[in-house]
Amino acid sequence: MNNDTVNIHVWRFSGENRIRTEDAVTRESHCTIMLNNRKIIALPCSPSDLDSLAVGYLISEGMVSYRAEIEEILIDEETASVQVKTVRDRLPDVLFPEIKVKSDFKISAGEVYSLMDKFVSRSEVFQATGGVHSAALCDIQNIIVFKEDIGRNNTIDKLFGECILKDISIDECVVVISCRMSSEILLKIARRKIPVIISKSPPTDLGVKLADEMGITLLGFVRGKRMNAYAHDWRII
Repeated sequence: MNNDTVNIHVWRFSGENRIRTEDAVTRESHCTIMLNNRKIIALPCSPSDLDSLAVGYLISEGMVSYRAEIEEILIDEETASVQVKTVRDRLPDVLFPEIKVKSDFKISAGEVYSLMDKFVSRSEVFQATGGVHSAALCDIQNIIVFKEDIGRNNTIDKLFGECILKDISIDECVVVISCRMSSEILLKIARRKIPVIISKSPPTDLGVKLADEMGITLLGFVRGKRMNAYAHDWRII
């Protein structure tokens, strides 16, 4: 967590009284992602896990599909850039690819609530600063991979990027996120054929529409012992 936060001096007010103290804030960096010596994008991000961010972003955009395609990853910390070299270049996928998730995976309501409790308590940077988004890959009982970043898209990219780099299976898994379930977030997760997405936030209408069409169970406003199922509630037992 230390690399993602920094303490700064602030004036803290209580009514009309003020005291000089320190407060933790999230660090912001910018990562330039290169693919085969070609600049792809520069992303504002938290400064950790830049290799996972780069690989996850390229996967989300359809420029990389498998770990075997990646020949080398070079991180230049001085320029905050990541160079990914692959065996071949690929054109990015279409905006709304044809994705169908046909998994028979099921999870109980109690397991959903328990995962969200573990997810919320895991977020150390958020607890310290309130300034990041979080994402986690989970089985029905435990968090397998957890990522935080100032950008909600970055958390998803870092999550799946690490799974690719460390050969972590995503079969029979769900994704828990802190952010709003927009079409952009949904597509990033749907590309990995995840059957269930759990969030403490709501979806957008297009997010719900895509989840319904793609066969993804969409659970929002998961707080305490309550939640809303927006699509494919049959996976909740």
